[in-house]
Amino acid sequence: MTDVQVPTGQRRSLLIKPGEVEVEQATVPQPGPDQVLIEISAVGICGSDVHYFEHGRIADFVVEQPLVLGHEASGVIRALGSAVTDRQLGQRVALEPQETCGHCKQCQAGRYNLCSDVQFYATPPVHGAFAEYVVLNAGRAHPIPDTLSDEAGALIEPLAVGVSANRKAAVEPGDRVLVTGAGPVGLLAAGVARARGGWVAVSDTNAYRLQVARDRGAHATIDATQGSPRDQQGEFDVILECSGAGPAVLGAFDAAAPAARVVLIGMGAASLELPVSLIQNRELWVTGVFRYANCYPAAIALAADGAIDLDSLVTARFGIDEVADALTALRRDPHTLKPVVYPSR
Repeated sequence: MTDVQVPTGQRRSLLIKPGEVEVEQATVPQPGPDQVLIEISAVGICGSDVHYFEHGRIADFVVEQPLVLGHEASGVIRALGSAVTDRQLGQRVALEPQETCGHCKQCQAGRYNLCSDVQFYATPPVHGAFAEYVVLNAGRAHPIPDTLSDEAGALIEPLAVGVSANRKAAVEPGDRVLVTGAGPVGLLAAGVARARGGWVAVSDTNAYRLQVARDRGAHATIDATQGSPRDQQGEFDVILECSGAGPAVLGAFDAAAPAARVVLIGMGAASLELPVSLIQNRELWVTGVFRYANCYPAAIALAADGAIDLDSLVTARFGIDEVADALTALRRDPHTLKPVVYPSR
């Protein structure tokens, strides 16, 4: 291992049980041969972090022992594993927070996000990035240019979800795209669709978030409390469903044009009744998206080129002792979009 001055101890924030986090002293992990040690610069709060904090579980993923949350992260490489030759000390990186086996059928097909042995940050029992230092496979530590802030580097992760969804939907210039849900992922998915040449409408029930969507370049917004997307804006070639809310999902199907591509992104109810006859009669193409694979280079390029503004999504900043406040920011302020935690503060 090649390294520089790195402390032996660090602070990290642990979810002890629903509604309770505490900061503990821990040892700094040592990178394996193919890993790098990263000093964390910034970590975005994701809806999954909030859900674990409030409920202690998401579907079958249950927090059974103290867990470090946080997976939207940027940082600086501080040590290299013995086999790492393509990363440098001091390099700023966006973390793609998953380790995969590399040899199963899904990995070999390039769908490593579907690897059955995936180790994803902040998914029980794998610790996340609300810590001063973490280790990660070097190939998942993506260099970012100095033109991107630490906060933008952290938000490459949700932007990668938007890239993955748009690739699944094969958005092309001239496509009419409906994005349901104007949270951070919906706003980013809409931005990617617009960058790919789509005509983009964003729907939500939150007037503030609809205004944010307009400010970020949406061609139209749809107040879901005032009628269906179809009634307000007609039909769409592509649906990017980012809310996970049952009524929004069904409304999205209703707005789908014949042969439309429907991508389910938001995680809400574990199951929903789908309009099977409508799907058959319109020959809709329906799929889900689970995280991302091979999307970070494109996401970094979109942010670095200015096609997607990440910095303006950040609405609040917190230190390592304020993680509980970060996780409850939306509850206190409905204008919250993306709180960011700085583990070294």
